[in-house]
Amino acid sequence: MSEPQGIRIGRIFGIPIYLDLSWILIFGLITLSLAIQFTQEHPQWTTAEHWVLGILTSTLFFASVVFHELAHSVVAQRYKIKVLSITLFIFGGLARIGREPTKAIQEFNIAIAGPLASGFLAGLFYLLTRIFPYSQMLGALSTHLYETNFLLAAFNLLPGFPLDGGRIFRAMVWGATKDYARATRVAGASGKIIAYGMIIFGVWSAINGRWGGIWLGFIGWFLLNAAQASVAQVTIQETLSGLRAADVMSRDVPTAPGNMSLAEYSNEVLRTGRRIHIVTTDDRLVGLMNVAALNRVPRDEWHINSVQAVMVPRENILWASPEEPLQRLLERLIAADVNQMPVVSHGEEGTASIIGMVTRDAILRVIQTRSELSAALNSR
Repeated sequence: MSEPQGIRIGRIFGIPIYLDLSWILIFGLITLSLAIQFTQEHPQWTTAEHWVLGILTSTLFFASVVFHELAHSVVAQRYKIKVLSITLFIFGGLARIGREPTKAIQEFNIAIAGPLASGFLAGLFYLLTRIFPYSQMLGALSTHLYETNFLLAAFNLLPGFPLDGGRIFRAMVWGATKDYARATRVAGASGKIIAYGMIIFGVWSAINGRWGGIWLGFIGWFLLNAAQASVAQVTIQETLSGLRAADVMSRDVPTAPGNMSLAEYSNEVLRTGRRIHIVTTDDRLVGLMNVAALNRVPRDEWHINSVQAVMVPRENILWASPEEPLQRLLERLIAADVNQMPVVSHGEEGTASIIGMVTRDAILRVIQTRSELSAALNSR
């Protein structure tokens, strides 16, 4: 997976927190809506108080969303699953993890942590509403945060994948059947049903002039795409099952001397169409050069810079072993946001040699070919 898009605002428990640009829109809309509501319900307050409370309530709501995602993340880290980032965007929050859980109980515990966290906040703010009446600013703030956190917990418990409830449902099916792929398809089907229901309700709301329901339709559309993507990912896993890096690697590994200028290297890329080269100096491997590194240098400086000056140093190169499962290798390529990876064979005396190159394109061709062959066999 590639780096998250948006503005980095901090780090909690070692996890980077990002704001997607779409978040700015929804934050503004929620703040405006709350300010108008407070104006209507509490005309005795000043305009400044209406807006300050609106901004504060919106901020604490999104802090509640971060708390929800952090609950998922802390449990994931408990199972040695790396959490790459948390992003706030127009539909709420999203925690990006480095890999899927390996057991159903892990999936269940990670998924249920979020709704439990939101339920805890709902209870905490509800207690504040019993202390401070709604006519006071703290009481009004607590009431809205109690209601929104309760709704956040309840909504996420819907059995529509990839909502938390859908992941809980998948964990239950996974635990019962011991079949991860089947569980994902069942949960994905449930997610599609709920998503279509939301979309239909959104369309119905628009026809009847109930504009608040349109938002639910947009969420349904988002869930539908996410459910379809999850099922597609399982299909890819099944397609690549049993394949290793050595099965798809190209044994033709082009090299480039370290003292070659970037202008000469660009000509070599244009002539051969090869986007990656092993860099050598006196027949020794010193690094890896690709088009991405070339493009980071201004074109008018290509003639004064060498390949060795901008290459990926040997110690920073990501390697693959010949026996590495292709599915795991594809995940590493996506996580590192690179298109190719050298395949290295290690000798008995600690020596290492590059025996091939695996690219995303080669893996995608395998997926396409196997899918077409499977479809042809199933149609007979």
